[in-house]
Amino acid sequence: MSNMKTAFAPKNILRYPRLDTVLMVEEAIRNAKDYPTKAKLWKSLPKKMMYQTFNTIIDYLEYSGKILLEKDGSIIWIWDPQGVRELLSKKHLVVR
Repeated sequence: MSNMKTAFAPKNILRYPRLDTVLMVEEAIRNAKDYPTKAKLWKSLPKKMMYQTFNTIIDYLEYSGKILLEKDGSIIWIWDPQGVRELLSKKHLVVR
């Protein structure tokens, strides 16, 4: 058995989020009219959860490249695989 750890390994987790909860947070960020802070987003969610669980989801979304956390605390949804595919299909685009 290997002693290798995963790159995303949050510590002291009491409850791991369920998939439907992760998807709910993703949808809330994607549909936000502005880029909410973590506290504002957490309070606006339709289903309440422990703040530690919410932070685990935010950490995962940042690690997976779906969101960006700005210095001012705002959260920006950056995941756009369809947009990337469209850009890569352009003949004049040079990818380095």
